[in-house]
Amino acid sequence: MSAAPQLVVHRDKELMAQAAAARLITKIVDAQAARGYASVVLTGGRNGNGLLAALSSSPAKDAIDWSRLDLWWGDERFLPDGDPERNYTQAKEALLDSVPLNPARVHPMPASDGAYEVDAAAGMYAAELTAAAGPEDHGPVPTFDVLMLGVGPDTHVASLFPELPAVRETERTVVGVHGAPKPPPVRITLTLQAIRSAREVWLLAAGEDKANAAAIALSGAGEIQAPAAGAYGRSRTLWLLDAAAASQLPRDLYPPASP
Repeated sequence: MSAAPQLVVHRDKELMAQAAAARLITKIVDAQAARGYASVVLTGGRNGNGLLAALSSSPAKDAIDWSRLDLWWGDERFLPDGDPERNYTQAKEALLDSVPLNPARVHPMPASDGAYEVDAAAGMYAAELTAAAGPEDHGPVPTFDVLMLGVGPDTHVASLFPELPAVRETERTVVGVHGAPKPPPVRITLTLQAIRSAREVWLLAAGEDKANAAAIALSGAGEIQAPAAGAYGRSRTLWLLDAAAASQLPRDLYPPASP
């Protein structure tokens, strides 16, 4: 297992989004300088989209070579292409349409209007990940530089919900989800095995409705009951919170100097 999670607590969700965007720019630039490319897994939801919007408005984003950035997704709502509820659609609006990405390096999860059902679509995404993995990755998925996850009020991450089959999966890297407790019920998600292949996993939580989930996940809960507790990176696990989401955590978990 990775080292203990590190926590950074910001005053409010706007500051959190701006600081996380700046942190992500630095990570991407550093990886591109070291290896020539960077690989990032995006998350949807309020905090994931807030980060992308902050990145879009940051002058520092021009430091990134967007043509040498691989983008993947942690989960997706199995809806038709272009549906406003899809994470990919929201990411395009928040950031992707305004930067010069290489389309061949952008890997959205399949949409529901293809000629396959959700489990087959999940298998296709798993195959795409395997095809992108090199010998240096030592596994069926690339070693992502940063994998970002929103944390739900029920402690779910990606579309891994407490007690459901997907969070118990130990073999496959991508699975279809049936009967998710929040709409839409049918989804595609990376499993914990795939998530843990990332160098760094960042968990984003802002708002009072996330405070209990953060407290549970950081208190040693099991990953089946609290999937966020099972999300960690190979070299670093970072929780990026605002003060409201951190309000139920003991202060000794994070430094008082957190901005």
